[in-house]
Amino acid sequence: MTMSVPERISGSGGNKEEESEDESEILEESPCGRWQKRKEQLSQGNVPGIESASLAMDTEEGVEVVWNEVQFSDKKVFKSHEDRIREMFENLMQVEHPNIVKFHKYWLDMRESRARVIFITEYMSSGSLKQFLKKTKKNHKTMNVKAWKRWCTQILSALSYLHSCDPPIVHGNLTCDTIFIQHNGLIKIGSVWHRLFVNVFPEAIHGNVHQHRDEQRNQHFFAPEYGLSVDDYSIDIYSFGICALEMAVLEIQANGDTAVSKEAIAYAGESLEDPLMREFSQSCVHADPKMRPTAHDLLFHRVLFEVHSLKLLAAHCFINNQYLLPENCVEEKTKSYDPNGIMAEIYHVDRPGVQLKYSHVSPLELDKFLEDVKNGIYPLMNFASQRPHPIPRALSLSQEHMETVKTPTPEPQETETRKVVQMHCNLEANEEGTRSHLSLFLKMDDKLHRQLSCDVLPTDSPKDLASELVHHAFICEEDCEKLAGFLEEALGKHWDGSSAAAPVVALIH
Repeated sequence: MTMSVPERISGSGGNKEEESEDESEILEESPCGRWQKRKEQLSQGNVPGIESASLAMDTEEGVEVVWNEVQFSDKKVFKSHEDRIREMFENLMQVEHPNIVKFHKYWLDMRESRARVIFITEYMSSGSLKQFLKKTKKNHKTMNVKAWKRWCTQILSALSYLHSCDPPIVHGNLTCDTIFIQHNGLIKIGSVWHRLFVNVFPEAIHGNVHQHRDEQRNQHFFAPEYGLSVDDYSIDIYSFGICALEMAVLEIQANGDTAVSKEAIAYAGESLEDPLMREFSQSCVHADPKMRPTAHDLLFHRVLFEVHSLKLLAAHCFINNQYLLPENCVEEKTKSYDPNGIMAEIYHVDRPGVQLKYSHVSPLELDKFLEDVKNGIYPLMNFASQRPHPIPRALSLSQEHMETVKTPTPEPQETETRKVVQMHCNLEANEEGTRSHLSLFLKMDDKLHRQLSCDVLPTDSPKDLASELVHHAFICEEDCEKLAGFLEEALGKHWDGSSAAAPVVALIH
């Protein structure tokens, strides 16, 4: 599915203020009341099966989102596909990466004679990479090499995540139109659901299922073997190679033709002055799919790879463990810190260590840097996990979502063999006091850790929560009883009111 630049469509003439009020009119609400569909339509290009895409409001976060609708021509056909549709959307709900357009929520509507799927996605208001490159070229500017490397790293980080999912997710529609760039330099790839839509139920969707590849201007982004055999990650690598090349030269000239030729691609590659950039892009667009590197391999290519600074490593460590720290702790800390105090340090046995002091960076710069790291602008390329674990719905969705979306619990894909050596638990009650938010931190015996969270009710059983973690391969079966006892003690104190919001810690020997 293409999620091209969501341009706003407005009428011509008339009173602009009246038009604005008319477009902001609420047409429909989600069953939970959080998402409000507006009249203002968004143009998203060639999207398979999407009857309409409208601007909507997330009333909880106060931000604009996209309300997408997929209409089904036959209610009976829809019912026959219902299980597959739910499974597909449940998988999409679990895709979580800072460089991927967020898929917020979905629900099915089978009222009266109509059948449709409605899903909410992140609204990318800043525009596509294609638009940005066009504006840059129009201003007679060249591409900054540092920016090119940063963009490539972010795209590859997202692709590496998708390809390492179990089962792997092949994007299948990566072009400069489906990559978005924010004003702060953050890159996000959209249209992750395109290939799933085309493969799962094209014959059931009302209207024709178009593929973005049908557009002449985008044909050069697709690998020669696309659609001829069983596609794997290599088709995404080919598309990424064309994107990386276009980012470097700003535009691959079609020389008046309707489509970009192989000769034009080869000429653009040869025009690159940096031999490493040239070799990098050529390896991605190799004619033989088996000869193309993986996204994870490309992050280690000499043109991109760098040893991360201590500052970046410390920032990622802080972000990953921020839930254990008080709110606004950075702001409070910078008010009273010693400028010569050590923020982070690396020890070396045979040579002097490396220190990062508070005086090395201003509080404002530090705050912005932490925000950029949190947003995904500086991913840790050389620490990227190749096999991320699937996230169970019970630990990734809010209680409200769990109540409205009833689907069978998926079977686990694997079992955990590592032991838990340390447990942290933090509980915060909501304003009404009807439920609490549980944050659980598990340190494993291989020094890696897991951070899980969910909403809990007083009626929830600690034993059931621990058993679910075993079921979804987050802990081994031997640790089930220990974790259940730990949660029982923590929840008991919390519901009795004898424990504050401070974290509860348990060491396992």
